[in-house]
Amino acid sequence: MQDRMKIYRLVPIARATDSNWKNAIWRGEVVVRAKTAGDARVVASLAELDFIEADPAVSSTGRAMEMASAFRSDKLYNVIEDNSGSFVPNGPREVIGGRVRVERPSSTQL
Repeated sequence: MQDRMKIYRLVPIARATDSNWKNAIWRGEVVVRAKTAGDARVVASLAELDFIEADPAVSSTGRAMEMASAFRSDKLYNVIEDNSGSFVPNGPREVIGGRVRVERPSSTQL
């Protein structure tokens, strides 16, 4: 039996000048199909090419690279369940609206 999915919007809440945006290239809204609000953050961050293909090394701060995604930060993004009916909840966990960073990071971004 497949888990029932929900639709979530990840909405930026921090000001453009907030220092927490320093490593984020994309700062827009994203819509995802996920199991929970927490899972929505994971789905969005995993959709970013650099977190899928980059070496999963640990940064100098000791945090795993995948934790560096802006989508995982509650200081940058608010997760809101979308009950508008604009999106179909049936289907795989994935980004279904908006966009995520898809270019490969330079060595200075890692």
